[in-house]
Amino acid sequence: MTVADRLERPASRRSMTARAAIVTERAPGGRTVLTTIRSDPPLTLRATAPGQVHLVSTAAGPLGGDDLALDIEVGAGSTLDVRSVASTLVLPGSGPAESLMTVTARVGAGASLRFAPEPTVLAAGCLHRMMVRLSLAEDARVFWREEIVFGRYGERPGRCHSRFDATAGDGPLLRQEFVVGDPAIDDGPAVYGGARCVGTVLTTGRAPASMVGDGWALLPLAGPGTLVSALGGDAVELRQRLTEGASHLDAGITPVWAGS
Repeated sequence: MTVADRLERPASRRSMTARAAIVTERAPGGRTVLTTIRSDPPLTLRATAPGQVHLVSTAAGPLGGDDLALDIEVGAGSTLDVRSVASTLVLPGSGPAESLMTVTARVGAGASLRFAPEPTVLAAGCLHRMMVRLSLAEDARVFWREEIVFGRYGERPGRCHSRFDATAGDGPLLRQEFVVGDPAIDDGPAVYGGARCVGTVLTTGRAPASMVGDGWALLPLAGPGTLVSALGGDAVELRQRLTEGASHLDAGITPVWAGS
């Protein structure tokens, strides 16, 4: 193994199981209080402002075999903004086991959640599964952004299976899944074509009708929400296209959230 290979590959370690959590409540006077902020490396959480938490990765990965989960509870009437300090690089493990990242979020009555981490980058050889379970009270508000980059510069991506399940009140809002890393899908002109990134924004903001722009599409959902989907040649272009699509929504969620 060359020096370059050793620098590229993270130090060998056992698979990790991590469970992190954030819980908020509305305090007297209307301010949001973080009643629980529990880190479990490599998922390390830092409160960076009132009602704001940044996710900090304190170990390489996720690597194959890792089982990571983040549980979010936004109490009635409170507001939570979740971000990350950097992109997440998904790496292969020493064996064939897949890595798993599960985010479960419950947003209470009159509460607002913004979940917008930096992109997930699928390094060559990784085998990854992403799962989101989002539950909204009928009058809850959400802005949820997900961005996936197809490998580092000059490499093909590993394989990723993404699943998103959202409910609003007692009914389904969104059921969506897609696969990245299958050449038959990635290179298909009707799927990703020559794009290197894919992303979505789910928001409770409403759109007057379906719209299609340059590399993005906006679809009003049957429930109280809208889905913006976009492709991009790189992460910057993807973010620009998601922001452009979200700019056509009404003020169903704090407008500044859409562009940050």
